[in-house]
Formats: sequence, C-alpha cells, structure tokens
Amino acid sequence: MRNPWLALEAGADPAERAGQLRRAHERFVTGGTVAAPVRAVVADSWRRCAGARLPPERMAGIEVDDAQLAARRHRHPLARVMPLFRELLGTIAHDGAHLLSVCDARGTMLWVEGHPQVLRRAERMNFVPGAQWAEHASGTNAPGTALAVGHAVQIFAAEHYCRPVQSWTCAAAPVRDPLTGRVLGAVDLTGGDHLASPHSLALVEATARAAEARLAAPDDGGEGPPGGCTLTVLGRDEALLHAPGLGVGGPLRLGRRHSEILLLLAAHPDGLSGEALARELYGERDVHPVTLRAALSRLRRLLGPLLSSRPYRLRQRPYSDYDAVSDALAAGDLTAALDAYPGPLLPFSEAPGVVRLRTLLEMRLRRHLLTRPDPLLLESWLGVAGAQDDLEVWEALHALRPGPRTAARVRELRAAYGLPHGGRPGR
Repeated sequence: MRNPWLALEAGADPAERAGQLRRAHERFVTGGTVAAPVRAVVADSWRRCAGARLPPERMAGIEVDDAQLAARRHRHPLARVMPLFRELLGTIAHDGAHLLSVCDARGTMLWVEGHPQVLRRAERMNFVPGAQWAEHASGTNAPGTALAVGHAVQIFAAEHYCRPVQSWTCAAAPVRDPLTGRVLGAVDLTGGDHLASPHSLALVEATARAAEARLAAPDDGGEGPPGGCTLTVLGRDEALLHAPGLGVGGPLRLGRRHSEILLLLAAHPDGLSGEALARELYGERDVHPVTLRAALSRLRRLLGPLLSSRPYRLRQRPYSDYDAVSDALAAGDLTAALDAYPGPLLPFSEAPGVVRLRTLLEMRLRRHLLTRPDPLLLESWLGVAGAQDDLEVWEALHALRPGPRTAARVRELRAAYGLPHGGRPGR
C-alpha cells in the first residue's frame, strides 16, 4: 500500500509527475475540481486554501521584525533542541541543495539555515526567518501542512498551492511537547525534486522524535526555572509536575484537588493559611477543616519537602505554563502568549481561586486580541480549546476578513445566544 504522506511512489518519474500536478493545480484553481494524481492530503489542503480565499499567487508575509524574532527564539522551547537539529540535518542543509528550517506552532519561521546560495534563492519567496508559513497564510507547504494535519508530510512541486513555491520540494514533521502532546512547531527540509524520497521524510520524522526525547530529558544547563521545576496546568484537568528533586523519574500527574492546591500555592508564593486556602478551594461552602488537612497530608506524601506548612507554601515555586503566557503578555508578545496557551486553566475546576485565575488570564488574552485585531492571531485563538464559540472574536475576524465561513459562524452564534443578527454582543 502506498504511503499517503510520501510525494512519489517507487518508480515514479519526477518530471512527468510535476507536469501532471501543474495541470491538476490549474484545473483546481480555475474550476475547483481535483483530479489524479493529487493525493488526498494535498487535495484537502487545497480545499482549505480555497476556503480561506487564498490567492494562488500569494507570497508569504513577514510577520515579525528582527527584535521580535530574537525574543521569540529566546523563549521558544525548540531553541533548546536547535543544536540537535543542526547535528542531524545541518550537514544535509549545508551541502548546497537544501535548507533546514524550524517554525513555531503558528507557522512563523524562527530559523532558516543552509548554503548561502540556496538561502538567497529562498529569499525570493520569503522563505526567511520571521515569515508566516502557516497553510492558511502561504498555502500548501510541508511545514504549514504538517502543522495543519499533525503529521509528517512531503510536498512536491505543484502540490504547493501557491505558484511562487512550486519549484521547491519539502518534507516536514511536527514536534510535540513530550509532557502535554501539544504541537510546539515543525522541523523541515526544503530543496529540489530529489527530496521527494522516502529517505527525507523518514529523516525529518526521526529528527522530530529525537527532539521530543531530548525535550523530555531534564535540562541541566542554560536558563529556565530554578531546579527545573515546572507545572503544566493549561488545557488539562490534572496538572503535571516536573520536579527532578522528587526523584519520581518523570512528570508527576496530580489528581484534580491536588492540582488545584498546587496551582493556588504557586500563585501565592508567600503562602496561605489553612483558612485562606480553604476559601480559595471551597468558597463559602461549609467544609470541615479535616477535609483540607487530609488532602494536604496526601499531597505532602507526594511532594515531600517541597510542601511546607504554617503557612502552607511551596519551598520551591514551579514555573508554570500559566506563567509563560503571563510573561509573554507582559512583554507585549501576543503571538508567544497564544503559542503557550493550549486552553483554559484546569477547565473543569470550580474552586473560586482557580476560576479567578482562569478568568483573569482569558480576559487578558482577549483584551490584547481585540485591542489591535490581527486575523492570524484571531484564527489562532479560535483554534484554542474552549474558544471556538467566542462570538466577539468571530465578529472581529469577519470584519477584517469577511467570507461565507465567518458570516455563517457569526449568524449561528448570535442565534444561539439569542441575539439579533448584526451589531456587536457587547461582551
């Protein structure tokens, strides 16, 4: 059975296939029909591009300037594995025929490296650091489509939706956070027709898996949270604590109540009395003090010396993904904040202190989004768990980029909320 992620099957003639694809691409952009030999993954991508009203002559846009790019590189988790990418793919990228590139989860190119002559050629299509190569912005391409489908893929010649890219072939694989499974970005090889081989796809897949293994290992050098203690609380109901000092051999998954307690103590580094912690957890409910003491006793057995009492506090405060989003917002980098935000904070928790933190972070994100709306960032927000029904953001997106999809969604949500068609919800 043919591998659907490979561009060419064994024995296929690249020149002949390229001609067939050019003709198929022309039929699609003029008539909307997809014909052989277009693969299903490519056909689906073309349809998404057409649905986004992407012009086939579109060139990738430059999204960030040099200063912003440097800041994003510094903060991005994949910066830690760039030496590995260069070790595994760098020799290939500097052989005069290929480029190594790494983008973030939104498709913004963070690194593009290779032979200077190939880099100059790539500049003509804006395949450069800081450019936006998400599928909805730059059409079908290996890194953008790998992010869209969550799988390694090759894109060959006229399989690219946008014509300025059709002289290139690329193979890319998404890289995921080993703790949460969230996509962090993609690693890519770009070059000529010879990249349309099983070897290149296997190589980028293996490189992505090696990067994930490296990310899962403790980080003993460079900058980071003290002692490497981290807490993952966004988009999940049970927190993950990575604390090398506990000697548990990997991330510790906490139950819901312990997740709430650890988060609240991390949010109050000076500590909380038993009474104050009870209010944060239970609100005005009449809960016997023994209930909280029992939960804390069980948590202490898990955390050992990390948890102290009188007041209850953490001897070493973990750095959380909540902190990462807050820090990015404080730095004015909304893109980095959205990249670090997979969904609401402990979304099913009803603890008043957690609800307050969850609401505060969501309000800060939405305020930044709606103050200076950008269609790419609005799309990113609507792709986040729990944000799909955000009417005000859908209306802002429709105002910036009107189309049948956004119009239908605005009508649907306004009807669901019992609002008349037209106007703004005043949320």
